[in-house]
Amino acid sequence: MKPNALRLPILLLVLANAGYFAWSQGILAPVGLAPALQSEPHRLNQQIRPEALRILGADEARRLEVSVSGSAVRAPECLQAALFQEGQVPAVRQALEPWPPGSWTLEPATEPGRWIVYMGKYADQEHVERKKAELRQLGVSFEPLSNAALEPGLSLGGYATQNAAAQQLETLAQRGVRTAKVLQERPESRGQLLRFPAFDDGLRARLAELKSLLDGHSLRPCR
Repeated sequence: MKPNALRLPILLLVLANAGYFAWSQGILAPVGLAPALQSEPHRLNQQIRPEALRILGADEARRLEVSVSGSAVRAPECLQAALFQEGQVPAVRQALEPWPPGSWTLEPATEPGRWIVYMGKYADQEHVERKKAELRQLGVSFEPLSNAALEPGLSLGGYATQNAAAQQLETLAQRGVRTAKVLQERPESRGQLLRFPAFDDGLRARLAELKSLLDGHSLRPCR
């Protein structure tokens, strides 16, 4: 190819490079020729400012965690109270009449008797604590009494029948327990069982209305 024939392609290439450089640098922006702006000021404004960050102390973090967890909505659950005697039922119905329909039920029920392996009565609570220490040394577990008339004392386990409690007493005697006995903690009883099929946060907020009604009848999961 002749030298004169090469001049035109080279000139066009130089002009193209010069034009691209002017376009990419925004030199041609006044005539409407410029690349799209890649910066996004609104996104930069949304970025976290490092100078605004603050490290929480351990106590403050725990308080925040408790606050967040306390505000969480709890799922509804089925709760029930202990049996109400027939003479108590009218007062129960009257107290719950303003509550939403279907939020509670009263059902006839029988609560079986309960037999325990019992230690007591003791002279005072100090004597009870000494017995607890002795039982721990023997590796024997114990539990609170649900019958206040048996206080101060200890239960070494509750059973549905007298025979089952007597068998446990024999087992404990082999482990060194000498002063326990089998006793009926609660006789069989009949009455009306108060049940809340779906106890939610709305009903929890109204629980104070039943404070006197539920005295001695703590709510527990349905069974």
